[in-house]
Amino acid sequence: MTYTPPPQQRIVLTGLGLTAPNGNAPNEFRAALLDGRSGVQHYSIRYFGETVAGICHFDELRYQKRKEVRRGTRAGSIGIYCAHEAILSAGLSWEDIDKSRIGVYVGITEHGNVETENEIYQIKQFDYDTSVWTHHHNPRTVANNPAGEITLNLGITGPHYTIGAACAAGNAGMIQGAQMLQLGECDIALAGGVSESIHTFGIFAGFASQGALASHPDPTKASRPFDQDRNGIVVAEGGCLYVLERLPDAQKRGATILGELAGWAINSDASDFVLPNAQRQVACMQLALQRAGLEPSEIDLVSTHATATVSGDIQECLALRTVFDNCPNTLINNTKSFIGHAMGAAGALELAGNLPAFQDGVCHATINVDTLDPLCDLPGLILNESREKKSVRTILNNSFGMLGINSVLIVKHV
Repeated sequence: MTYTPPPQQRIVLTGLGLTAPNGNAPNEFRAALLDGRSGVQHYSIRYFGETVAGICHFDELRYQKRKEVRRGTRAGSIGIYCAHEAILSAGLSWEDIDKSRIGVYVGITEHGNVETENEIYQIKQFDYDTSVWTHHHNPRTVANNPAGEITLNLGITGPHYTIGAACAAGNAGMIQGAQMLQLGECDIALAGGVSESIHTFGIFAGFASQGALASHPDPTKASRPFDQDRNGIVVAEGGCLYVLERLPDAQKRGATILGELAGWAINSDASDFVLPNAQRQVACMQLALQRAGLEPSEIDLVSTHATATVSGDIQECLALRTVFDNCPNTLINNTKSFIGHAMGAAGALELAGNLPAFQDGVCHATINVDTLDPLCDLPGLILNESREKKSVRTILNNSFGMLGINSVLIVKHV
């Protein structure tokens, strides 16, 4: 017997919760992007010392007790905050929902490094006597932790797991949520990504050893994708989770629809641990466009992944030139210039900053570009000042990660 898959169902975004270095709600985040306000600041971390980072300032105790914050993880707290805010945004009648039909799919870059570093720092004060090792270590460091903490806090009994996809994880979490809805595994998906990366000295030391960590006397100018004088990544924390639903379900309850997940793709470079591959990025964008039933010329706005590394920016620009050749009406921007690289949250957060363009027709700029690198000179690249567009109906969101993982998400206005 030949298996015939069910027809794909349309998946829409109906709620959004976030925390970013320059805003703890969608409207705050959007206002900062349109005003050109960076959220990057000076930062000092154990062993590594002085640097810059994108730091979030959300209220951890809005949805958790102090004991829960101490027991859990920073990534868990970020996820819990974003999940609650997304549910409120979606206008869900939470008490009436079958919690076994809610799925939680959280993209992460890495998890457990923060807690392990902190615990080793503490145990050395006891001459490494493991009898004083915290009994919270295992639940803090298991890979499903951020998603699991969300289910514990909200009483969700449906499926949960994290999606480890390096810096492509924010998109990957949303793609997973959409696919699970299409499969009928859940009726509501909380999906997106979180990052606690600034709390581990190892990530700063690692990027520094690669010559890929940004520095600048003025932290607000440190993240400068496409600029001739860019010198690396600004590490950031953050989170962004969406409520995803099947379109008929959203329409039935009269939900406000933020956009439709029209197409997506994930592929692999299979070429290098860290160096990106423009040809594979091209293939990923083309596959997402094919699945969305769109031509490149029908994309109104491209949200770039560019992290302000020399090779990374150039390779993505090469890929974009290939895909969007002769697309004069397609605009291109970058959000990391405002907040740094929020790792597992990056794709989801960057999309959130652009979604309001569906309503107001304003596409935010890429800031901190004083001298554009000629190899990053793209038609449609928005530099330093926001640009109005008559109509924004489609957004293509790029997110790429280490070990050659690429993710592309296309969202349409409904």
